[in-house]
Amino acid sequence: MKILMVCLGNICRSPLAEGILKEHCKKKNLNWVIESAGTAGYHVGSAPHNQSQKVALQHQIDISEQRCRKFVKEDMDRFDLIFAMDHQNYIDIKQLSEEKWDTNKVKLILNEVHSIKNKDVPDPWNGTDKDFLYTFQLLEIACESIMNNYCAFE
Repeated sequence: MKILMVCLGNICRSPLAEGILKEHCKKKNLNWVIESAGTAGYHVGSAPHNQSQKVALQHQIDISEQRCRKFVKEDMDRFDLIFAMDHQNYIDIKQLSEEKWDTNKVKLILNEVHSIKNKDVPDPWNGTDKDFLYTFQLLEIACESIMNNYCAFE
């Protein structure tokens, strides 16, 4: 299984989602490929946001080696599933994908969690440590659901 996590800048949310899901895969000995990207190229080549790295490390997840990259339409061919962090990212992925768009492949990450009503993971950019922790917690729940929902296919 190859999964891509996508947010706006690939600096806060999607690096966290990548790190969390990689950790889950490691614990279950799954050889899934997990990556992340942004719909905008603001931070290409940069490490994840310091506060994202900090909250991840507080949960024994090291995302410091990740580097930001921009989503490209070829990602539609490279990945089995693409999870958008919010509705705007979903729309942006659709536009960037052009003719490669596949509605069965691209999903809102919080659609994996039926008990959560608001399906947008809030962007903690310029937020407090508490905002980054909340984002981490939402993504942790979503990644647990992804494991439960898709492990059966392995």
